[in-house]
Amino acid sequence: MHEQSHVIFGWNASILASILFVLVYALIISEKLNRAVLALLGAGLLIIAGVLTQEAAIRGVDFNTIGLLLSMMVIVNITGKSGVFQYVAIWSAKRVNARPMGVMVMLSVVTAVFSALLDNVTTVLLVVPVTILITEELKVRAYPFLIAEILSSNIGGTATLIGDPPNIMIGSAVGLTFNDFVFNLLPVVVVVEIATVVIFAFLWRKELVTTEEARERVMSFHEREAIKDVRLLKQALFVLALVIGGFVTARLIHLEPATIGLTGAALLLLLDNFSRDAEEQSKNVHSAFAEAEWVTLIFFVGLFILVHGLEASGVIKWMAGQLLTATGGDFNMTAIAILWSSAILSAFIDNIPFVATMIPMIKAMGPAFGGDQALMPLWWALSMGACLGGNGTLIGASANLVVAGLSERAGQPIRFISYMKSCFLLMLMSVAFCHVYMLLRYLH
Repeated sequence: MHEQSHVIFGWNASILASILFVLVYALIISEKLNRAVLALLGAGLLIIAGVLTQEAAIRGVDFNTIGLLLSMMVIVNITGKSGVFQYVAIWSAKRVNARPMGVMVMLSVVTAVFSALLDNVTTVLLVVPVTILITEELKVRAYPFLIAEILSSNIGGTATLIGDPPNIMIGSAVGLTFNDFVFNLLPVVVVVEIATVVIFAFLWRKELVTTEEARERVMSFHEREAIKDVRLLKQALFVLALVIGGFVTARLIHLEPATIGLTGAALLLLLDNFSRDAEEQSKNVHSAFAEAEWVTLIFFVGLFILVHGLEASGVIKWMAGQLLTATGGDFNMTAIAILWSSAILSAFIDNIPFVATMIPMIKAMGPAFGGDQALMPLWWALSMGACLGGNGTLIGASANLVVAGLSERAGQPIRFISYMKSCFLLMLMSVAFCHVYMLLRYLH
């Protein structure tokens, strides 16, 4: 192919690209080495071995995904400093008179909504510490509250373009807008969230009891005190409204999500630093960018190059052909196979590299199913499976591990097996809802 240079020692490009990808993937799963280092090293070896030229490797990086992720990290980190998330969490608990069952339901809904509009990892980082504080005051175990928030963060993140990295990747690769995700996925996400919270509350109802005195302590919290910077809050909400408005109208204004997000991040940085002196500005901007998840962004760069190596060497096309053969070329069977395999695999392995591999694979099925437009149900199957599958185990999604870390630090560790016992069946139930939804809406 024109994107490959001369492969070292005359080796087969397809075999070499496959070996490197599988090796990197296996090491990522083992968690022995940092995944960003592994992805970048694998990408470098692909170029050195001649599977890809450097120019081809750069073309394989989806900078729309990278830009959108970076912009949302910056916007959410700055917004978080205003204290708005803590305000909403305390306000929600007081709206249900600090009754544990009501608090769990409210915090789950808040987590789902924030995860849809921002991103699920940042949402749990901001909501979990307040949850631990409230449960300590109520003298109830934080465990069911935190598990409910993990589930809700991944469910809420499924609903929009920006809620979960797999959706950002799919949207960027296929040209899907914020509205496309909301229109196609929000209905089933609402059903899954309601069903999950109701079942979870029923299962834990015996533990969700407290005393009148403990409830009064929580009711005495002043949510207004959580707001640390009113000016910053107004600026952040203004910019967030502009950015989400930009996402909603992206097709009309002919702008990519990364452009909208990065412009919004720059505007918020400008507003936040406008009245500061040069030295304070420099410190503030450095802090805003330092708090972005650069390790995750570098991981994405390496991963895109690794997957592009599989694509350029013909491996992805071969894999797509194998899947079509396995499903007999039946579109409905293929869609359901993608939904369930994405969910179950995403419970045990990182859904980001999985989705990165599946995107070109589904694209390669276009000719077999009558063009790109005919593939739309397959993209929704991949999104629902990969995002909701993350709820199956403690390692299924980044948000799960973040909550586990915060919980352990608070002296209430979440164990792999106990989490899986609580959540794997709930995850399968949510995917079953998606299966029915796909049959009713797309697969006639």
